[in-house]
Amino acid sequence: MKRTTIDLWVGLFVTGGLIALLVLALKVGNATTVGASEGYRVTAEFDNIGGLKPRAPVKSNGVVIGRVEAIALDRKKYVAVVTFRIDKAYQFPADTTASILTSGLLGEQYVGLDAGGDDVMLKDGDRMKLTQSAMVLERMISRFLYGKAAEGPQPADK
Repeated sequence: MKRTTIDLWVGLFVTGGLIALLVLALKVGNATTVGASEGYRVTAEFDNIGGLKPRAPVKSNGVVIGRVEAIALDRKKYVAVVTFRIDKAYQFPADTTASILTSGLLGEQYVGLDAGGDDVMLKDGDRMKLTQSAMVLERMISRFLYGKAAEGPQPADK
């Protein structure tokens, strides 16, 4: 009888530890399947999303207000369509601008929202019209280098 009681407590302790590790792994991995916040979905079209990934943060003034849910390619316009969910606690005007930004020089990419001044607020299923694509570092460097090459050799200063 005493042995079974100890085994029961050890089993409960191990089970509790495994559940705690699972919750920790989901939190660290930004998984939103367990305890997903309620909110509204918004889509935006970008010419270039750089290295944006699903579950990337959506921020406004540095505050995480949502997550990217899906990224797809529009087969007719050949633009990236990004769907993200904004927490219901945050309401944004319909003329809000969405930009693809980078944390630091080579950090993770995220969607940044800059609120507009419209009286009408975004709602579930809306499509944002004002977007700014990602600045790709490699493309900017190549434009600089090819621009310098096209200028040709410079005359020596006398």
